Amino acid sequence: MSVEERAELSCWAGGAVAPRLAERARIVLACAEGAPNARVAAEVGVTVATVRKWRGKFAAEGLAGLADAARTGRPKAGLVLGEAEREQLVRWARQARTAQYLALRAKIVLRCAEGGTNREAAADLGVDASTVDRWRARFIAERLDGLQDGPRTGRPPSVLLSQVEDVVVATLESAPGKDTHWSRASMAARTGLSKSAIGRIWRRFDLKPHLQDSFKPSADPQFVAKVVDVVGLYHNPPERAVVLCVDEKSQIQALDRSQPMMPGMPERRTHDCLRHGITSLFTAFGIADGTAIGELHRRHRAIEFKKFLATIDKTVPRDLDVHLVCDNYATHNTPEVKAWLEAYSRGFGVAIRDHEGGPAR
Repeated sequence: MSVEERAELSCWAGGAVAPRLAERARIVLACAEGAPNARVAAEVGVTVATVRKWRGKFAAEGLAGLADAARTGRPKAGLVLGEAEREQLVRWARQARTAQYLALRAKIVLRCAEGGTNREAAADLGVDASTVDRWRARFIAERLDGLQDGPRTGRPPSVLLSQVEDVVVATLESAPGKDTHWSRASMAARTGLSKSAIGRIWRRFDLKPHLQDSFKPSADPQFVAKVVDVVGLYHNPPERAVVLCVDEKSQIQALDRSQPMMPGMPERRTHDCLRHGITSLFTAFGIADGTAIGELHRRHRAIEFKKFLATIDKTVPRDLDVHLVCDNYATHNTPEVKAWLEAYSRGFGVAIRDHEGGPAR
């Protein structure tokens, strides 16, 4: 082994090449020290046959003997595109209106026409190698027509597309005479289809004419702007600020059962109880870290809410602004609360939402 070869092998063994070449370099270097094959195999962690193989390869061919030989396989059929075919494939691959399956097949053929193996084309396009094999062969055999889906075998559909369209349009745009909404039986009588077919069509298009719900849109002309303001606090909180979701639960009854709990006995429900009045819970929930600021008060008035605001002020670090998302309680809009917010010494924003969940101010 020459000095140049030893230096090159040391570089390989240090990790400058692929792991398999580094392993072969360590085998050859260990053998060059005069160690037997069995000891080299134990040190490198390979079999004796592997040591014998690469030792012989290096002795016969030098460094070139350690490289992987070119792999042979079944030759691929040539793929040459005509000018018109290439233009059509590019059009399929780029147009947004092309079906996704057809666009992918066009990209596969275009990539294979550039050269390289099917595995390389599959890796570039992020598909399986068998997919590239299939559509390359189909294109060579049938050209552009081979990329289209062939007719599928099987029983023809019992419900035609025109009948499906008729059911959907009638469900959405008409009423069944004196009835308030369509049923499967009434729609089946109108269209001549079975009730089970009507049910399948409605499930397929997520139609539920038997269900009713209520919705009350806000009459506030600035509703959209306020929604953006409130939602923006959740999705894009401001820097150096804390966003708190405030809610209040009023008139919580403080009850006590007349039968006390004893050691070793389960809690027992009695017909009577001792009433200790009611209490109101004020809570501010931090949407970023899940922390909660809570406080109990006997009553639920503007003065208690102002006390809770003062508690939030003392809890949140002074270097952070405070943004509150609150319900539309009358206690939040009193002159005392507004005066406290206006006189506040640091940024303190309050976004009020109404009782139906939408922002009100």
